[in-house]
Amino acid sequence: MTWQSEFWSWMSPPSVQTAETPGVGQQAPSTPKISIPAQDGQPTIVSFLRHCGCPFAEKTFLNLREIAPAHPNMHFIAVSHSDQESTDRWLASLPEPSKNTQPNMQIVVDAEREAYAAWGLGTSSFWHVLGSIPGVSKLKEDGINVRSTESGSRWQTAGNFGVDGQGIVKWSRKDQGADDMPDFKEGVDKVLGGKSA
Repeated sequence: MTWQSEFWSWMSPPSVQTAETPGVGQQAPSTPKISIPAQDGQPTIVSFLRHCGCPFAEKTFLNLREIAPAHPNMHFIAVSHSDQESTDRWLASLPEPSKNTQPNMQIVVDAEREAYAAWGLGTSSFWHVLGSIPGVSKLKEDGINVRSTESGSRWQTAGNFGVDGQGIVKWSRKDQGADDMPDFKEGVDKVLGGKSA
C-alpha cells in the first residue's frame, strides 16, 4: 500500500453505463463473470462489495462466509471491484482465511465493474461515503479496522441480491450508505420462500 493508492481510491472511477437495479420478480442479469441462473438450478446469493480494505466490505464478506456453510444447496458469490492481486491479499489478511474457500462460495473479481453496472450499482454521492464514518467505530468493537486500500474506489456502491433457481430476483438490496449492512438470513429466507432454518 502506498499513499498514491489511498489517494486514488478517493478519486471517482471511470464512468460505466449503469442499468436499473433489478427488483423483486424481475429476471436477474447474467454477465460473463456471473452466470445467472446457476447451471445446477440452485438459488444464489450475490454480494457486491465495496473496495477491499473497507471495514464494511470486510464485515459483509465475513457474514456471507458465515452463512454459506448452513445452506449447502445454495450458491454464494462475493464480488470485488478491486484487482485480483489486491483482492487476494485482502482475503489472506482476514481472520481465519482458510474459511474463504468453501464448496458453495465463489469470489469473483470485477475490476472493470461490468457486473456492478449490469446490476445497477454505480458510483455514490459524497454523503453516501462520508455519512458512514460513525459506523466505523462500531465495527472496531467487533475487531474490524480500516485496512489498506490498494485498488478499487470508495465511491463504488454495493448491493446484495437473492436469486432463485430460475434466475428470478427474490431479494434486492442496494446499499443506501457505505455502512448499510445486509442481513443475509433475510435474503436466504426470501429466496427459499421462508423455508430456511
